[in-house]
Amino acid sequence: MGKITGFLEFDRKVEKYAPVKERVTHFKEFTIPLKEDELKKQGARCMDCGIPFCHSGCPLGNLIPDFNDAVYRGKWKKASEILHATNNFPEFTGRLCPAPCEEACVLGINEDPVSIENIEKNIAETAFEKGWIEARPPAERTGKKIAVVGSGPSGLAAAQQLNRAGHLVTVFERDEKPGGLLRYGIPDFKMEKKVIDRRLQQMEEEGITFECNTHIGKDKKASDLQSEFDAIVLCGGSTVRRNLPIEGAELNGVVQAMDFLAQNNRRVAGAKEPSDPILAEGKNVIVIGGGDTGSDCIGTSFRQGAKSVSNFEILSKATPERPADQPWPFWPMRLRTSSSHKEGAERFFSIATKKFVGDKNGNLKSLITADVVWEKEDGKRPVLKELPGTEKEWPCELALLALGFTGSEMTIAEQLGLEADPRTNIKASAKDYQTNVPGVFVAGDQRRGQSLIVWAISEGRQAAHHVDRYLMGSSELPLKGEGDLPRV
Repeated sequence: MGKITGFLEFDRKVEKYAPVKERVTHFKEFTIPLKEDELKKQGARCMDCGIPFCHSGCPLGNLIPDFNDAVYRGKWKKASEILHATNNFPEFTGRLCPAPCEEACVLGINEDPVSIENIEKNIAETAFEKGWIEARPPAERTGKKIAVVGSGPSGLAAAQQLNRAGHLVTVFERDEKPGGLLRYGIPDFKMEKKVIDRRLQQMEEEGITFECNTHIGKDKKASDLQSEFDAIVLCGGSTVRRNLPIEGAELNGVVQAMDFLAQNNRRVAGAKEPSDPILAEGKNVIVIGGGDTGSDCIGTSFRQGAKSVSNFEILSKATPERPADQPWPFWPMRLRTSSSHKEGAERFFSIATKKFVGDKNGNLKSLITADVVWEKEDGKRPVLKELPGTEKEWPCELALLALGFTGSEMTIAEQLGLEADPRTNIKASAKDYQTNVPGVFVAGDQRRGQSLIVWAISEGRQAAHHVDRYLMGSSELPLKGEGDLPRV
């Protein structure tokens, strides 16, 4: 815990944002860090709650009261050791995690919760600034070779843990650089890519090998990995995008959100402009889908110079307060407003897109919607019904589909003979993360479906423990909440 009376003395504070007019002119991060004295006060708000329910909210089992107390006392190196014991990449989660730990914070029952996520980010940044995060390769090598397929957060976590156990780890990535959605999905204004690169440098210095531009299943047969490696860990993302199968979906200007975001991230990184650029400049942009990906599209569109940006959500508008049927400490489906929403987007709820309208050249010029209502009956799933007479046409030259994902590509699963569930996730028990094929493990979105970054890292860490035990008979790698040896 922090200060005994800290939660009574100090109000919650988090990083402020640079003004909208300033931040939409670039793609860099735009938060204004708190000063150290203020961060200590925020750590002091962690109360002596007896049972820290924040632990139950965190898929990683982070030792939250412990590092909050260390921050309050100014022991930043100790805080870093505590945090890194359960989380390989707090600089990622401190920027990108929706903080289920804060929704489970005991103080959050009737007050603003402790600003756990922001404290976590600042611990990581302090550790990098002070030079405490160094390459620490294992003292001995086992001689066992492991292939990790996918370099998103689950793949990186699995790779780092397995390397710490002394195994020889090769990470295969189909894109030109490692990072997965961290690099090609998350906009730079939420996390600049130098944040990834400095961690990758540490991992390479520790002995992990990255093979990019290698699409397993296409450039290299998945079955070949079985003869080259002692174990395989599949950590691909949930990449099969949900479509909107309505009239006009084939028009130029109807674009999948991830195509738009990935292209812009490459543009920001200095890549050559593609022959078919997707740009929002001067256009009426409508983002269909109200999740994080939709929010990222909104912020990116403003920075590209969109004429207007609207956001459609088929669900009803949630309340800012916790719904009565979603009590503490569970994750509530409340209205969440991102920094991108605050940059000028109009949000519309209970609205369904019925048709895309094109011009004579096949370019999108507008779309037609209708208002909807969700009718509920006891014991049944809600039914979506259109409200008669509510059709409306909206000018739109760029429609971005941010509708989520339905599963992962199954090429690798087919080549290896892996079983899949009805949602096209690869079957693997949470007990040991092993598939029906010996020596083949799976973690992250490819096992559990589209989820949070903190779940991805947790899955990678858990899978690493079971891979190590499979190869060596036992493992000293930690499971959730056990903590690792103090090393960063």
